[in-house]
Amino acid sequence: MTNPRKPSAHSNQGRPRPLASATTEQVWAALDRGFFGVLAFVNRDGHPRTAGVCYAVNGRSLFISSDKEMWKVRHIAVNPNVSMTVTLPKRVPFLPFIKVPAATVTFRGEAEILDVGDIDAALYERLPRGRDTDPAVVARTAIIRVIPRGEFVTYGIAMPITQMRKHEEAHGRTACGTEGEIF
Repeated sequence: MTNPRKPSAHSNQGRPRPLASATTEQVWAALDRGFFGVLAFVNRDGHPRTAGVCYAVNGRSLFISSDKEMWKVRHIAVNPNVSMTVTLPKRVPFLPFIKVPAATVTFRGEAEILDVGDIDAALYERLPRGRDTDPAVVARTAIIRVIPRGEFVTYGIAMPITQMRKHEEAHGRTACGTEGEIF
């Protein structure tokens, strides 16, 4: 006997349907205000790894500076498929002792390794290593460009803290808006 029940209003191919979602532009604005995220990649054996990174947004890409000898640079050079979660702290004004979860943006993407000379000097200066102009440091620096693909999965973006208490309303999905971006 088949189940005559209609699909739930909260189902979306097995995933809960977000009741409210930030727009693509709101997510990019939130990413631009942030600076820290966790970059996930795979090592040469196919095992997942993560690294905390500071980033800067330029256009529809996130840029990260690192030493060329770091494992994340080596692994991404071999396999450019990455995932990233950016945390965006939230707090209750004038009540800092009330703990509030951070808003988050998670996405999959493609990464490429660049040299410092491949990006604009103003962008390089916004990156943590960009403050060091020592030629030896610049020569050792790699730039990781991450282009988000598919959808942003969000929690608590473009909404008041009180709405974040309602789990189903705090989550959202929206297109990354980078379909035309290529390396």
